[in-house]
Amino acid sequence: MEKKPYVVVEWNDVESDAKGWLCAYNFVNHYCGGGTRMHPTVTREEVIRLATTMGYKYKASESKTTGGCKGGIAYDYKAPDAKEVLKRYLIAMAPYIKAGVSIGGDLGVDYGDVLNILDEIGIGLPSTKEMREDSRIQQCIKDHDVLCDMTYDGFKMYDMITGYGCAAALDEAWKIKGGKPGATVLLQGFGCVGASMAVCLDKMGYKVVGIADANCLVTCKDGLDIKKLVETRKPKGELDPAAFTEDYEVIDNSRWLDVECDVLVPAALEDVINKDNAHKVKASLIVEAANIPVTPEADRILAEKGVDICVDFVSNLGGIRIYDVAVFGLVPCEPQAIVDDTTELIRKNTRLVFEKAKKEGKGTRDVARELFAPDTFDTPDI
Repeated sequence: MEKKPYVVVEWNDVESDAKGWLCAYNFVNHYCGGGTRMHPTVTREEVIRLATTMGYKYKASESKTTGGCKGGIAYDYKAPDAKEVLKRYLIAMAPYIKAGVSIGGDLGVDYGDVLNILDEIGIGLPSTKEMREDSRIQQCIKDHDVLCDMTYDGFKMYDMITGYGCAAALDEAWKIKGGKPGATVLLQGFGCVGASMAVCLDKMGYKVVGIADANCLVTCKDGLDIKKLVETRKPKGELDPAAFTEDYEVIDNSRWLDVECDVLVPAALEDVINKDNAHKVKASLIVEAANIPVTPEADRILAEKGVDICVDFVSNLGGIRIYDVAVFGLVPCEPQAIVDDTTELIRKNTRLVFEKAKKEGKGTRDVARELFAPDTFDTPDI
């Protein structure tokens, strides 16, 4: 039986209509980690589900130091005062951050903005008393800060690592399935994860035939010019229509499930594949680059259709893996070493899940939840 989250905190902004929550699912060594998202649709229930997923994700990441948490703010991340709202939220959550709750960036929230605000209010990188008293970890934190400014394939490290990890999961799963080379892929979401994943897949020889952002869906059966679309991408993951060519078809973004493709990648919001639209899925493989993008009801429909799923907490753990290995000194803070470490771990776990699922006749999500169930439930740092 899955455990309930350790603590859930609610916040109401006094200067806007923003509302937010912090959920710590489990502490490992008095520490937990996860991102903070900002979107008008964020709910308390969503934050709890995401925090629970983070607990599983840290277990899949083989972390011995960190449990799962999540922050969420119900507010428009494009609003002029979004950063001020984020700052007030972090101030409200400061007692929990100081007690070992390490919250970073996620959908609508830039990790750099979080770090800058935490520096500004005198907290710095969230850490426990033990971490603050460990000279080796303090040096690793400095190395981590340097790593944050390093780039790989034109992306900042934290902006690319999750996408590259998801690309590795896709490639591993597709090979296990015996899929054809040059498979077609559709991405729903073109933020940091979607864009970096597209670049990696393009390098691997996959054909990205469709991308949906907040404004439209652009498709091309011969493959999109990923390099150009990434280079011209607007802030907050929006495509630039000026970069589209005559052979591109531009339609409403609600029709992303209508596109013929081998692999479908939800890389933005939660619950986008649900009981009302799961029957439309044309792909034989779904890679969950977003957190909780497929509902339990949709899982059952997809299983009946024979659609395989690369589970979110196995595929998209790059962001927490890079933090864990850098801050705790498990891997040198060098871009290629970080990328190799993350993608190798994700490939290993993906193969483990798919092979076990096939052997036991179970769904990949059920197998992943069995393999990576959190088993440590410590207390905050007090």
